[in-house]
Amino acid sequence: MAEMAVSDGVWTFNGETLRVVPGSGRDVHELRKTLGELVISIEAIAGVTFEPSRKGGHLRLRLRKGADPLTDAVAGSLTAPADPYRLAIPKGRTGAAEYFADEIRDVLTVWQTPSAPSEEFLLPGPAVPITTSAGDGTVHFDGERVRLEWTPFASSAKDEAGPQEFALADLAGVEWKPLTGLGYGSLRFRLKDEGPDKPPQKDPRCVSWGVQKFGGTTALVAAAVLARIPRGLAELPPPPSTPGETETVLRHLAELGELHRSGVLTDEEFSTAKQALLRRLE
Repeated sequence: MAEMAVSDGVWTFNGETLRVVPGSGRDVHELRKTLGELVISIEAIAGVTFEPSRKGGHLRLRLRKGADPLTDAVAGSLTAPADPYRLAIPKGRTGAAEYFADEIRDVLTVWQTPSAPSEEFLLPGPAVPITTSAGDGTVHFDGERVRLEWTPFASSAKDEAGPQEFALADLAGVEWKPLTGLGYGSLRFRLKDEGPDKPPQKDPRCVSWGVQKFGGTTALVAAAVLARIPRGLAELPPPPSTPGETETVLRHLAELGELHRSGVLTDEEFSTAKQALLRRLE
């Protein structure tokens, strides 16, 4: 058995499963604390690396596509503080972290874990009922229905529409996008036979935020819903972007590049924001 215990959390590997327990300190993100302990089977793991930095580094776990509803819901958009599959390693423990990563890689080599996407989720997703608030709304999901209620920060369009409720059977998918330097973060519920998208601030199928960096625990609601939608429906692609949306995204990409060149955005912030914008063109 191999174990990596630091203030950010504890990872324990017994050769068949990896147990991930978040730390309890003030620096540990709310999302990880709410998600709680995870037990990940070896067949769900695609790889693990240790990424060094000046202050130590991170252990980073990669899961197979389709194995984990949270990983699929956020599409790589969670940065280190909120990502449950990254463990912050202090400078004095980097050697132990590299050894820990080697232990998992050795077992993956023996097990020959398939590289193809998993046909079913191998992790159950966040427990329900689950409730979260961010920006202009509060979302509650009990496993069968989603309910949206608006905060005082909601637009007049959402206030006029009033609280929204959707049965799980009526949902074709769920889409989570992080806050970027030039765009709102959002959690959008996609209905069968829905019309074209509206801006997140005006869409009554969507909660949005413009200040809270990670949208609180909204990504966990996205994962809980995705885990319970039949896979054939959950994998439906979002409606294609309109010419107007494409033009807006391209303009924002140019603005992001200028902010990066001028030093306003770090390399990591620029990369995260760029990927979020590019996904809108898919």
